[in-house]
Amino acid sequence: MHRETAARGPLAGVRIVEFAGIGPGPFAAMLLADLGAEVIRLDRPGGADPYSRTVVARGRASVTADLKNPADVAAVLDLLAGADALIEGFRPGVMERLGLGPDAVLARNPRLVYGRMTGWGQTGPLAKAAGHDITYIALTGALAAIGPAAQPVPPLNLVGDYGGGSLYLAMGLLAALLSARRTGEGQVVDCAVCDGAASLMAMFCDLTAQGRWRDGRAANLLDGGTPWYRTYACADGGHVALGPLEPHFYARFLALVGLAEEPDCLERDDPARWPALHRRLEALFLTRTRDEWCRLLEGSDACVAPVLTLSEAPSHPHLAARGTFVTHDGTVQPAPAPRFSRTPAAIGTPAPVASLAEAVAAWGGPRDG
Repeated sequence: MHRETAARGPLAGVRIVEFAGIGPGPFAAMLLADLGAEVIRLDRPGGADPYSRTVVARGRASVTADLKNPADVAAVLDLLAGADALIEGFRPGVMERLGLGPDAVLARNPRLVYGRMTGWGQTGPLAKAAGHDITYIALTGALAAIGPAAQPVPPLNLVGDYGGGSLYLAMGLLAALLSARRTGEGQVVDCAVCDGAASLMAMFCDLTAQGRWRDGRAANLLDGGTPWYRTYACADGGHVALGPLEPHFYARFLALVGLAEEPDCLERDDPARWPALHRRLEALFLTRTRDEWCRLLEGSDACVAPVLTLSEAPSHPHLAARGTFVTHDGTVQPAPAPRFSRTPAAIGTPAPVASLAEAVAAWGGPRDG
């Protein structure tokens, strides 16, 4: 069903059925397709996800399935009989009402890994409530820690949907697939954005237990509180990111910008000195443009980088040299990541699937053990 370019990658031969949704489910399916998995997305009649039409939808075939039609549900069960895993992102209980819950699917294919992607999880008081990335991360402590002191700021949907959701779902599916290949038994993977976002806060739980992290924003080591780990405006309105956390990197920064002899810049460990040091560095960075600072500092151990827009990023010499962004089907987009030495990943171009019946026929029933 896939052309040659899609058959590359470490997941070549893995078959996944994706029930079309929004947010973390489609992005997890994109990641797995990038790594070579053969993914068929089941779209609702007349439905289209406005957030994943091109880039996030890449690398997989799609076919329409009316899950309210018993004949289509029976066909989907036949399709799942030949799959290794599925991804669904409905509210708890929906798949069961459609006749496609874990009991029904695993009865047909005991080796299948059943990936469930929700915001709140399959259980708990909020399990069936609506929500979005911002509400899920609000409960975990993550949102409260991000932004200026006056108000939390949503970090796009990177911490919740994609970080705590998609990446944990992909990891969970791969772990369960390894288990299924060893034991012959599939299982349900209950992936909740709130669980994953909480897991991402592990280091900050550690720092809190050590007495090295306090509630509030712009008051700690990694939240913009320290003058040497934050962004600064430059003379042209651009910004640079400064991050020399280690003392020897900080010393290198001071040497390059001519502040190595200023006592107020050397004494950085006392939080009472941070406001004055912040003001000193603000004034310093306003003396040159962003690109002038980068010519002086970028690539050194001063740990300075330009703050680039999404339209600027693909042209940066480092990202261009690595091919971090590629143009596929006329759209500039991130290349598959990570990279593999023996089974390189690539953006696949799946052959079109004309119908649900054709998809079932192509996968040919139960997988061999």
